Amino acid sequence: MSEVKEQVRFAAGDMAVYPTHGVGQIETIKVQKVGGIDQTFYVLKLLESGTTIMVPTSSSRTAGLRPVISQNEVRQVEDILKDRDSKISTQTWNRRYRDYMDKIKTGSAFEVATVVRDLLVLKGDKELSYGERKMMDTAKGLLIRELSVARQMDEEQVEQQLEEIFA
Repeated sequence: MSEVKEQVRFAAGDMAVYPTHGVGQIETIKVQKVGGIDQTFYVLKLLESGTTIMVPTSSSRTAGLRPVISQNEVRQVEDILKDRDSKISTQTWNRRYRDYMDKIKTGSAFEVATVVRDLLVLKGDKELSYGERKMMDTAKGLLIRELSVARQMDEEQVEQQLEEIFA
């Protein structure tokens, strides 16, 4: 389940995932002067908000910009979501919150799926704190948007499938 860490080159029109912001489309590749030096940027328009982010091509890999997951990786994400044998941390909610936030910040669909699974399982056992509910909504949204692009399906359909896994 390791994700490729090589330098990824995108073209205008490509879909990409930016950690904590989600899926977007590379609108263009733009050269702009920064500090008197020409730098090349990916101009990424986020699907959820329509916000445009400029990511330097030279540091896009370290910033976590990556392609949308493949069909094989979609199956791996589904396996993570269905895995009920994993142990959920018994640490305090604020420590768990920090751990989950760190996973979301990696931008890895596998880590985000782990957060969604753990929080939905935890929700079945006890009432989630406000922070945990908010985090679950964020992680679920990131995962649903990426899965909908990867599967070429409506977000509503993906959300319904996710709810069926946890029914």
